[in-house]
Amino acid sequence: MRLCRYGPDRLGIIRGEAVYDVSAIAEKLPRHGWPYPSGDQLIANLDGLRAEIEKLADRAKPRPLGEVELLAPVANPGKVVVAGTNYEDHIAEAARDQTIAHGRQVNRTLEEKGVFLKATSSIVGPSQGVAQRFVERRNDQEVELCAVIGKAGSRIPAARALEHVAGYMVGLDMTVRGTEHPSLRKSIDSYTVFGPCLATADEVGDPQSLVLQCWVNGEQRQRASTRTMISGVARLIEYASQFYTLHPGDVLMTGTPAGVAPVKPGDVIEAEIERIGRMRVAVRAG
Repeated sequence: MRLCRYGPDRLGIIRGEAVYDVSAIAEKLPRHGWPYPSGDQLIANLDGLRAEIEKLADRAKPRPLGEVELLAPVANPGKVVVAGTNYEDHIAEAARDQTIAHGRQVNRTLEEKGVFLKATSSIVGPSQGVAQRFVERRNDQEVELCAVIGKAGSRIPAARALEHVAGYMVGLDMTVRGTEHPSLRKSIDSYTVFGPCLATADEVGDPQSLVLQCWVNGEQRQRASTRTMISGVARLIEYASQFYTLHPGDVLMTGTPAGVAPVKPGDVIEAEIERIGRMRVAVRAG
């Protein structure tokens, strides 16, 4: 199942090149008062609602995918966890080009570099686009596989980690280069693009056997396989959950391969991961 959100505040299923409205499923979500529970409640209840969502899609009238304004597939992620420099070829290009790392040591092991958080206020969908700030500085595109947590957990062993994944999205981790900590430079409003859908874990299968690609203005910049990650999805979940509980709707960004390069207002970025989908994102001045 490929679940999407589109404006204004609609929920849909993507089948082929069409969207089928399943917004009525929101009426089946548990009703909570303040203080609200942690996590995205649609994602938390997705397994139990899936059969009914499919039935709603079967009865819905198809709408061309190109006609809808795609929002971020997850409405209420509690946190965005980022694994930086998780591909050897990206580490190598950062070593060659000091405008990427700005003289910082680029660590290879997860234990050396850890993970960091991006602000959820930076999240947008493909149709909302990137509002580029600091246009006088280098701003790069980074395509990433994003895992969405479906079941809460802490201290999750790698062997059980994928049981906690609801599905996967395509991500663009937009980055201003500089000396500030990445959690700041990557948390600018609109610098975290998720889309075009949440492809459920069964739809995607092995997350370490996916081809991810990125183009800017039709020119291909990135192409790699997730099998070349230094730390796979399961290991990243195991590591991150040693530090904090992962809740439904939390997003894990798994790093980008080589091919990062500057973008500017007026550019169009296309990012694709097989078995998930492709999204088109316009860059404007912000």
